[in-house]
Amino acid sequence: MKRQTKEYFFVLKELVGREIKRKYARSYLGILWSVLNPLLSMAVLSLIFSYIFSRSIENFPIYYLTGYVLWLLFSEATRSAMTVLVDNKQLLIKVRMPKQVLALSRIFTAFANFLYSLIAFALMLIVFRMAPSIHLLAFPLVVALMLLFCIGVGYILSIVYVFFGDVKHLYSVILTLWMYMSALFYPVDILPEYVQRIININPIYSYVEAARECIMYHHFPSGIMWLEMAAWGTGVFLLGLYIFRKNENKIMQRL
Repeated sequence: MKRQTKEYFFVLKELVGREIKRKYARSYLGILWSVLNPLLSMAVLSLIFSYIFSRSIENFPIYYLTGYVLWLLFSEATRSAMTVLVDNKQLLIKVRMPKQVLALSRIFTAFANFLYSLIAFALMLIVFRMAPSIHLLAFPLVVALMLLFCIGVGYILSIVYVFFGDVKHLYSVILTLWMYMSALFYPVDILPEYVQRIININPIYSYVEAARECIMYHHFPSGIMWLEMAAWGTGVFLLGLYIFRKNENKIMQRL
């Protein structure tokens, strides 16, 4: 069992390394794009919305960047995990290996890019003189719970895509709507009450709000927020794991 676990993590490590090299193979700047992407996005959105929301959002660039780096993790992890089984059809035919490793490789590749994007985030915290506090210790736990949520969604999408290829196009539309409903660049309290209620049950917003609490406002997330994040993370992870394991034996027949 111990040897099998070591082999499992070795294969996962090799696949993540392969995915990172493949992603940046034709790029001169390579992994540096993981740092530049959030910075460029923050600059553009700040130019557009800083004046509009200057009175209702203090330190708008940090407000936006906090949400954006988490959104990038979620969107990249789930979108790339969705096609991983179909993309690696030949590998699955030739090599006997746990299919979950393939999905996890894409998700942890997105997580590696997220860690690089935190370099840009840290630089902006220094530029805007956001003093570090003990509440920052809660941020890794927020990310860990969100990563569980990403894995669950990634498992579900990877199975669904094998049987229904059109889900790829549908999910692009859903992601766009989901992003706008996650309050990345606007304050929730300016919206009608019924829209606020919808956003408050959005799992991504739960993680974004909690991250802002510990980074921007120097508060630990409330007990209710922790319960919401844990429920979404563990619940969707277990659901995704169940769906994946129930259907993984049917995958090869469909591929």
